[in-house]
Amino acid sequence: MVITPQRVAPTLRMAAHLGRGMQRVATDAAIGRLRSVPRTIRDLDAAALSQIMGCTVTSVSLIGGDAGTSSRARLALTGDGVPRSVFVKMAAQTAATRLMGEIGILGETETRFYRELSPELSGVPKSYGSAFDPMTGRYVLVLEDLAVEACEFPDTLHPLTQDQASLVVELLARLHGTFWGRPPDWAYAASADKFTALTQPLLKTSLRRLAGVAGVPVDKGRFIAENYAAVARLIDEPPHTVMHGDAHPGNVYFRNGEAGLLDWQAVRRGHPGRELAYTLVTCMTPADRKAHQQDLLEVYRDVLAAAGGPKLDGDELGDRYRKGALYAYVASLITTGMGGMQPDDIALEGLRRSVAALEDLDTVALLEKSL
Repeated sequence: MVITPQRVAPTLRMAAHLGRGMQRVATDAAIGRLRSVPRTIRDLDAAALSQIMGCTVTSVSLIGGDAGTSSRARLALTGDGVPRSVFVKMAAQTAATRLMGEIGILGETETRFYRELSPELSGVPKSYGSAFDPMTGRYVLVLEDLAVEACEFPDTLHPLTQDQASLVVELLARLHGTFWGRPPDWAYAASADKFTALTQPLLKTSLRRLAGVAGVPVDKGRFIAENYAAVARLIDEPPHTVMHGDAHPGNVYFRNGEAGLLDWQAVRRGHPGRELAYTLVTCMTPADRKAHQQDLLEVYRDVLAAAGGPKLDGDELGDRYRKGALYAYVASLITTGMGGMQPDDIALEGLRRSVAALEDLDTVALLEKSL
């Protein structure tokens, strides 16, 4: 194999990024307890929360919690003008999961989103304060406790109706319109991720593992797997705005007749076609999506323009949407093929929807023609 600068540069960037993440995790293990940002949920006492929230907290008690790519907990509070309970996110406790978070820059991204971007948006959990330590990668994010409200939390196994999907599309249009043409420097395009070089091997491994899965012709997207870097750059062509980056059903909630989005740890810059396709493909059944996607794209165009964005050409948006369906396929194929990131039934249903979208949107043929 000929080694070219085009091959070497991405590898060097990936190695440097991985090295920074490993250094943060190692530094935290060595001197983390000497740093000011708490390391675990147990370390979040009244004094620490008072400093982070900028108000006087007099007592803290644990309501419940769990762990994933981050440590999460609901805390009951008392104090001067503090909410009765909050939802807290912190860096994961295990070194391996910490490193995964560092690779995706998850904690740093989400704390920056809530500090810099969320004040301009609706449909976002309220932030009561945050802290981030660039030396160790530790972070604390204190959010409103949605569990005390009458909120509805869907998932892939309970697909959205047309009306619910319309609410989510309107929310995305307001997000995109608000930041159209002015995404922050730290929000990079998904195709510019330093670990993009690993995506193609993961796709090919997933294709091998999932070959023959009943009712899911995963090979329909083989062209995408074999040309991932090129097609990823294609769907990320400007114009750009701020994207949530992971607006699947598990990150959606409904409250008081409006949609909201959780988990802003994958904020990226990009074209809305990618985000709209990912959201509608993962959130709706193939039949409902096919029946309503054109109307939903028209809703999006109108709300985007009203929110400060341009009035996009309908045909151009439709083509970008069709191309963007590759993102749902890539995400669901890796999630299902590698395992461990979602329950098997949810992952497999997401894969079924994404493969169906490739077919009825004729995504692969359009990508082949566009390259």
